Formats: sequence, structure tokens, C-alpha cells
Amino acid sequence: MEWLNEACADIVCLQEIKANKEQLTDDLINPKGYYSYFNSADKKGYSGVLVYTKIKPLKVEYKLGIERFDSEGRIIILHYPEFILYNLYIPHGGRKKENLAYKLEVYKHLFEILNKEKNKNIILAGDFNIAHNEIDLARPKNNKKNIMFTPEERTQLDKLINLDFVDTFRHFNKLEQKFTWWPYMANLRERNIGWRIDYVFVSNNMLENVKESFILTDVLGSDHCPSGIKLSSSKK
Repeated sequence: MEWLNEACADIVCLQEIKANKEQLTDDLINPKGYYSYFNSADKKGYSGVLVYTKIKPLKVEYKLGIERFDSEGRIIILHYPEFILYNLYIPHGGRKKENLAYKLEVYKHLFEILNKEKNKNIILAGDFNIAHNEIDLARPKNNKKNIMFTPEERTQLDKLINLDFVDTFRHFNKLEQKFTWWPYMANLRERNIGWRIDYVFVSNNMLENVKESFILTDVLGSDHCPSGIKLSSSKK
């Protein structure tokens, strides 16, 4: 809450909240100055996403259209006058790749939806659970066959870019290696041995409104750190 108050962000998307609304204190349900929208998993203590927003959306949706995915509380879609915002928590895929087919199914379904919305201003923010290129993780050679860096997964982000979406951080920071997630082991965060698996993508037609894309590696409190963008007003 201290970070939220200091950051003064207009919209904050959280993933893997692992909580139901009724479990939380009022200051977490209704932070001062924010509307809040929860999508918790049917299974207690699992998954879940949340959006705090200073700007009340025109409409809010909570389903992608895949029964398992929707029951796990992995999406909130907020419709604003100037854009549509997807808060996404894509499945991990499983350390033994037992859920890789499910993960790829989610991407396929998401792309079918985005393909129908080609002329709209869209922001995709959240945990995509994929490091796209070798620059996006500390040890690419050791992870080429591991979940979150397999060719099948990396191709999904290629497909997203081919749908005319832009990885905002890489657009502004072509050669900078920054990570958004570090496993809880062996002081990996302190040693900066991590992965960039959290992204903010925007549709190409609103790229000119993106003034900055950032990763706040110094913000603690999770095995992830915040990442985001600064937007100017809409096109005149």
C-alpha cells in the first residue's frame, strides 16, 4: 500500500493475488482514490487477478472463453473510452510441461479474439510466463528446453507481434537486459539471475501515445517487480 500511494499510478494490474475479496481488509479492497475489480479463482489460495483504477471503465469483463482458464481467475478486460485493457495471468505450463498444451490453447484463443479487434486500441499487461528472446533471461543456454523458454512458447510472442502488437519495453530499450521475475532460491534476485516474463504490449495504432516503458527492479514485496508504461492523451 505504501508503494501504491507513492506511485500514484492511474491503473495498476496485479496477477496471482491468491486471495478472495472477502479475505482482505477494506484498505486493500477500496484503496483511496481507486475503483477495484477482482477476479479470484474458484480454487482457494490460487491464481487470481485484480485491477485498481482511478478511471472508472465503461465495461468490465472477466472471461476469455476457456472454461478452465476462466475458473482460475486469470483475466480482467476493462473498456475505456480510449482503449481496451487486458490484465492477463497466462498459465505457467508446469515444470514438467504437463500444462504446456493448456498454455498454448490459451494463447491460440487469445489471438483469435485479438484478430477480430484489429482496429481497436488495445493494451495487454501482465504475466505472460514466457521469456521471448535470449536477452530476456540471464541463462538462455541452460533453459532452451525448459518451460517458459521453449521454442513453442517463444513462438507465441512472435505471433502476437505479427498481430501488430508492440513489446513496449523492448521498443524503447532495444539492448537493455532487465528482468521482472527471480525464483525464490539461491539469492537469485540479489545476483540478478532472472527472467523478463511480464510485459506491456500495445496495438501498433496506439504506439505513438506510449511515452515511456519501464521496469522497477528496486521495488520489493514479490518474486516479481512492477513494469508499466506512461501514456499521453489520445490522438487528436
